[in-house]
Amino acid sequence: MATRIVMPPLGETMDEGKIIQWLKKEGDKVERGEALLEVETDKVTMEVEAFGSGILRKIIVEEGKTVPVGELLGIIANLDEDIINL
Repeated sequence: MATRIVMPPLGETMDEGKIIQWLKKEGDKVERGEALLEVETDKVTMEVEAFGSGILRKIIVEEGKTVPVGELLGIIANLDEDIINL
């Protein structure tokens, strides 16, 4: 089943985060709990872990971009899964 990667709330007052670095690239295998990317907030830089396993099929938000909490960052899915309507 496809997994949406969204900007998580990394603190109580966090409204947005900046993508510092993707630790995986499109096409890489990802395991649940594995670090996917680094996010910077106004207080800290943290790694965001995968909530599902599969292939990193799509990176939607590139490094250096700042987006609000809840924004879709990417998609993890098997190669045979449709990711168009996520």
